[in-house]
Amino acid sequence: MDEMLLRIGYGAAFSGLEHGFGPGPMEDCLRKSARALFEEAMEDRVGFGWLGLPDQSPAPLDETISWLRGFDTVVQIGIGGSALGNQMLSCALCHPCFNELSRKERGAPRFYVADNADPEGTSAILDIIDPSRTAFIVASKSGATAETMANFLLFLDALQKCGVTDPSENILVITDPQKGALRAFASETDCRSLAIPGSVGGRFSVLSPVGLLSAGAQGIDIGSVILGAAAMKESLLGADSLEDNPAWVLAGASILNYRHGRNMIVLMPYADRLESFSEWFCQLWGESLGKGGKGSTPVRAMGAIDQHSQVQLYSEGPDDKLFLILTPTARFDLKLPKPPFESLKSLAYLEGKGMGSMLELEARSTAAALIKAEKPLLWMEIPVVDAYRIGSLVFFFEYATALAGLAMGLNPFDQPGVEQGKRYTYGLMGRPGFEKDAGEARERFSSAMSRSVKV
Repeated sequence: MDEMLLRIGYGAAFSGLEHGFGPGPMEDCLRKSARALFEEAMEDRVGFGWLGLPDQSPAPLDETISWLRGFDTVVQIGIGGSALGNQMLSCALCHPCFNELSRKERGAPRFYVADNADPEGTSAILDIIDPSRTAFIVASKSGATAETMANFLLFLDALQKCGVTDPSENILVITDPQKGALRAFASETDCRSLAIPGSVGGRFSVLSPVGLLSAGAQGIDIGSVILGAAAMKESLLGADSLEDNPAWVLAGASILNYRHGRNMIVLMPYADRLESFSEWFCQLWGESLGKGGKGSTPVRAMGAIDQHSQVQLYSEGPDDKLFLILTPTARFDLKLPKPPFESLKSLAYLEGKGMGSMLELEARSTAAALIKAEKPLLWMEIPVVDAYRIGSLVFFFEYATALAGLAMGLNPFDQPGVEQGKRYTYGLMGRPGFEKDAGEARERFSSAMSRSVKV
């Protein structure tokens, strides 16, 4: 097996910048070595628990995973960091039509995520499951997230309506080890429960039980996911120089381009299996770095789909973006057949070519077009999309995101803007203790409708 975890090409990452290409400008924008930045921050900040997750054995989860695999369906109830990582692992490492396969073909339960507080989405899941034959994983560190708890109450009600009076038969709670409504519920019902470590934030939790349990239930090799993360951790934590720290390259390039007005970063993978990875990345990057008037906005794109919808903008629109193209160097391939009709003879050039090879060439073509347009670009390769490399990618992006935040003088582990929105929601929904927030929310929202037009 190719032991390479990833490779980043950064020769085109500084297009048009006054200092040009080279390690000097990047080292300057990071100010200190990665090791020094982390060591200083760890002295007085919480939120570094994710650094220890690759060192933990997944073996303690085996019994719970075996229990989950005995059901027809597993539903993950969560939002943000308690859902996006689950979707990302499933998309990357399971069959693309996983739920449509037979139980024999899957070898595992069907899997759904109930994240948004949209009644149509929740109803759709309820329409196609037997609650009595479904395991519900409800994940919320605070045990109070309104969207998660609303979905939880609906699924709990569905269980009771179909005759399941003991929720411990079907419900697994993942929450704070000591406090919150879900912790109290677990104590009252004696249902299965696991803890989210106090120093692990939601968007950094995919390598904890929050992400690993549903993955293991689907038959994903979570041991390999952890091994990949551990290998990346070993590579990055011992590296100080630009030459042997690709996370430094991503953090430095993003900061340097941000300082020159490029306040967006576009992650564009060229593999369907990595589509949800972009969504997971957007929360990680945006919630960690978007504060204090700073931060580059993460943008999801998908190759080659967005060559036909966004690359026009990327090439000739505002010069306000840094591009990161992510592609595997080896992939499943389909050989293209000879065109069977005379009317299709213009397609003869495709005969014998591989569709996977075509997608790789399209990635290179997009990169070349952006470079020609003098747009900054990072090129990232992984050998293959598998559990080991996905684990390594997760830790890489977590580390690079934290490094960028620390280098910018930010706390990459809090989310004050999110908390304000939560307080408004609690108030408007009538939660005691948030009456002042409700009044403020109504007052502020009224400005949005102070002028309106209708047809």
